[in-house]
Amino acid sequence: MKCPHCLVDFHLKWDGASDKIADSNVLLMVRWTTCPSCERKIIQLYDASSKTESLIYPRTISRTPLPQEVSEQFANDYREACIVLADSPKASAALSRRCLQHLLREQFKVKHGNLSAEIDQVLKKLPSHLEEALDAIRNIGNFAAHPMKSTNSGEILDVEPGEAEWCLDVLESLFDFCFVQPALLKRKKDALNQKLSEAGKPPAK
Repeated sequence: MKCPHCLVDFHLKWDGASDKIADSNVLLMVRWTTCPSCERKIIQLYDASSKTESLIYPRTISRTPLPQEVSEQFANDYREACIVLADSPKASAALSRRCLQHLLREQFKVKHGNLSAEIDQVLKKLPSHLEEALDAIRNIGNFAAHPMKSTNSGEILDVEPGEAEWCLDVLESLFDFCFVQPALLKRKKDALNQKLSEAGKPPAK
């Protein structure tokens, strides 16, 4: 499990107590564990009947803060997707897909269509690791079985375990590729050109 506080992976072992809700067959369990790295508590409500789980504490899963280079037009949807992740992975994935589609249209200038087709247009423009990561969104999203995910990227639809988190991971990688690395290279080039200028030499092209 990845700790929702410090994001360090650790071997999970729950403690907890269960109780059956009156006049129903629902068996609920409040369970908790302690992260061995940050030593903070993690508390979860588990429904043994439907095998669903909800994070009680912390209310949201920590994510690495976005670099300042990421434009607010994309950062807002990303942050909201992070905030609602614990309460509704469905809503989080919908916000991530909407953010992804917006990113593809604004940064890669793809021809507008469904999300699957728009992903196709950028795959060969990306490094192999990003190509595989982005293509995997279609696989874990199961677009073939749920075409609405591809056609209406903002729809609140069922998600598979881990899909919402993966969408956020891929967005972070694309933000780094689209915004952070170009800004870093520009700063390095500007510093180089400053040194060249001081030495009376022409700037690097």
